[in-house]
Amino acid sequence: MYKVLIMESARKQIRSLPNNEISVMMDAARSLAENPRPYQSKKLVGTIDQYRLRKGDYRILYTIDDRIKEITIFRVRHRRDAYR
Repeated sequence: MYKVLIMESARKQIRSLPNNEISVMMDAARSLAENPRPYQSKKLVGTIDQYRLRKGDYRILYTIDDRIKEITIFRVRHRRDAYR
């Protein structure tokens, strides 16, 4: 089981989402604790440990540290803004 940390910047981004999307993003974040690499996640090209998880039109960008079993969510954005 992994520990999931959500950076303050990502928390602000989650709070700014439409109400129906907030619960979807929080459920997805919680599910990463049990399976940090679900089949719909992808490793970001050019990075060592960064991944993205698609949830509808939104993306959760996170890092995985297998050594200490920790996931850090650093960005939650609409797909058009996620990689800028």
